[in-house]
Amino acid sequence: MRNLLMCLLTFALSNLATAAVQTKVIEYKDGDTVLEGFLAWDDAIATERTPGAAVLVIPEWWGNNDYSRGRAKQLAELGYVAFAIDMYGKGKVTADPKQAGEWSGAIMKDVAARRARASAGLNVLKSQKIVDGARIGVIGYCMGGTLAIDLARTGADLKAAVAFHASTFAAASPEENKQIKGTLLICHGAEDAFVPAGEVDRFQAQMKEAGTDFVLISYSGAVHSFTNSGVDKMGVPGAKYNSNADRRSWAEMQEIFREKLGNTKASG
Repeated sequence: MRNLLMCLLTFALSNLATAAVQTKVIEYKDGDTVLEGFLAWDDAIATERTPGAAVLVIPEWWGNNDYSRGRAKQLAELGYVAFAIDMYGKGKVTADPKQAGEWSGAIMKDVAARRARASAGLNVLKSQKIVDGARIGVIGYCMGGTLAIDLARTGADLKAAVAFHASTFAAASPEENKQIKGTLLICHGAEDAFVPAGEVDRFQAQMKEAGTDFVLISYSGAVHSFTNSGVDKMGVPGAKYNSNADRRSWAEMQEIFREKLGNTKASG
């Protein structure tokens, strides 16, 4: 019996030693545009035999850079399969606010086009054999936060959508809110000057009218891009990192995902 227990313990420890967060770059397309996403997962949790819950990550206006990929890795460490998507085109990332503004302006002005591009990334995530298609959520930052809610409004089968410091989150057409299937979590900087006046009130009124399950949290003293520790050096007026808001909003996201996506090793 002792030898059997030792063998089982050795096997378990061996599995723990080899389990790790895996990553890979995936090239895909939206129409004729070649895109490049970043997949991250824990191979001890999500496998073809035991597909795991998954989270789509939609980047800030800088593009699918190290920040959004880093968030995908963090989600994988929590037990999710995470896919950071590309909204601009393969290789298109920048640290220049002017360039970022041009790229984001071009994609955001066309509602159908931006939704199609986000949906293309979601389809790639759903196609992974290690993903349980019935347990998918989405998160997004700044521009990506708006797009995360946008994607939910298409009627996509998402259990939860989380927006971090989105500048807009009310719908241009409130009727679209009735298409939302999951829970919305809006993590908002209370001092975010990028958010139009009255946006919070409009959003809450729309959610009440549509009967949508939502949580909206305003973090005192937080302005735009409060989750990005590298934003202070970007030279964007009104954008600043806030460690308290970053930590608290990440914890709120985990709580929503524990409730809606289930299987995870996430801790508060």
